[in-house]
Amino acid sequence: VLSGGELQRLVIAATILRGGDILIFDEPTSFLDVHQRFRVASVIRSLVSEERAVLVSDHDLAFMDYVSDSVFVLYGEPSVYGIVSGPYGAREGINCYLEGYLPLDNVRFRNFRIAFQVKGPEERAEETGAPGLYWPAMTKTFEGFRLSVPEGSIPRGEVLAVLGPNGIGKTTFVKLLAGQLEDDSGLRLDYASVSYKPQHPVPRPETVEEVLRNAAGERFEGEFVQSELIRPLRLEKLMERRLDELSGGELQKVSIVEALSRQADIYLLDEPSAIFDVEERYVIARTIRRIAADLRAHIVLVEHDLMLVDFAATRVMVFTGRPGIEGRALPPMDLRSGFNALLRELGITFRRDHETKRPRVNKPGSRLDRIQKETGEYYYLAA
Repeated sequence: VLSGGELQRLVIAATILRGGDILIFDEPTSFLDVHQRFRVASVIRSLVSEERAVLVSDHDLAFMDYVSDSVFVLYGEPSVYGIVSGPYGAREGINCYLEGYLPLDNVRFRNFRIAFQVKGPEERAEETGAPGLYWPAMTKTFEGFRLSVPEGSIPRGEVLAVLGPNGIGKTTFVKLLAGQLEDDSGLRLDYASVSYKPQHPVPRPETVEEVLRNAAGERFEGEFVQSELIRPLRLEKLMERRLDELSGGELQKVSIVEALSRQADIYLLDEPSAIFDVEERYVIARTIRRIAADLRAHIVLVEHDLMLVDFAATRVMVFTGRPGIEGRALPPMDLRSGFNALLRELGITFRRDHETKRPRVNKPGSRLDRIQKETGEYYYLAA
């Protein structure tokens, strides 16, 4: 039985081997880790020729920027109607999407722009002196796999992104923090106030409204839960349905809203953007940033979408090793150091778009790519 990532790679390979004048890849990054995404992107780019066209539909904007020459933007009302605008150049199309305005159609399809932080990568969230989230050095061994985690901490009000390939121990680390697993010494962490969103939510015989009311309490009817979470993710139409009747994507939405609706000091979010579209991903990312800033909460975020990590995170923790055999976590680092460690392993470099400040992947072998690799600055170089 294949995992989701293994099945996705099999389908991609079968599509390529089948050949044809037009190759179509529908959401090829689903279930793939960040390493696999950029390997797939390189393969897809290599397929383009004068005799062959390639069409890709996906929600990972960094992946799309890397793989695309031209972009079409789709907007409208989900499950009601959709409109196609374009073509745009890759940079222009993605920037228009982030802006929420399409000049070819003279249409504003969103009442806010998705704005990336202008602050430099070495800038850190203000530390208040309040107790941070601390964990001791831990190891966890399963049959055929061993994870090693050094001691670490993050201050209040920060978002720690956990990055690395599938099967390297990221979910195990989050489960250790959540107190769901003991380490090899028998230690079980027990923080006072934790809200945990698992990687794979479990369906329950409760309605969506019952679950969210129980999580949010008196805040359920408030502006934050209704305007920042329920309505943007279109959950108001699912309130009377039971969780065990929902699709996988609907269940993911309920699970992330349930976790973010709780009042807690620590939020542990395992792949919150899985199965979400671009719009929903940045709704969640904005909410994560707001909770960290307003509540001075600690947030640990396992994620594969690098542009989303750049948007939401203040620190990075990179996991490396041999997937399925051995995982080693590096200590939490600032964005610059963490992204440099990850991107060096991936062999790609980022620069900043001068308009949106979003990260853009340099084309392999380009002048900027060579300069950044020579200087060791794989991340955050102004365009």
